[in-house]
Amino acid sequence: MIEPARPEVRRFVAAVNAGDRAALAAALTADATMSDDGTDRDLHDWTEREIFRSDGKMAVESESDDGLDLLVRYTNSTWGAMNTRWHFVVADGRISRFETGQA
Repeated sequence: MIEPARPEVRRFVAAVNAGDRAALAAALTADATMSDDGTDRDLHDWTEREIFRSDGKMAVESESDDGLDLLVRYTNSTWGAMNTRWHFVVADGRISRFETGQA
């Protein structure tokens, strides 16, 4: 597992892995959005279901040169382990959007 180079993305991954709702909220802009497999989702509902209630964990396997695209081995108690891709949009030092899906 590698540690993301971008501090905004690193904070996001750390918050997910710690199951820390407050830290994840702090890593995101107030109006952050997200999509899963190309479909926009309600960020709060999705993070509750896919991260917090199912003990989601991100093991970063690689990142792009700009640090905004990750290949992750994602594990949770609902779906098990799967290879996923994550793309982040950063604004003012926080994540304003993330897109995830199976890799």
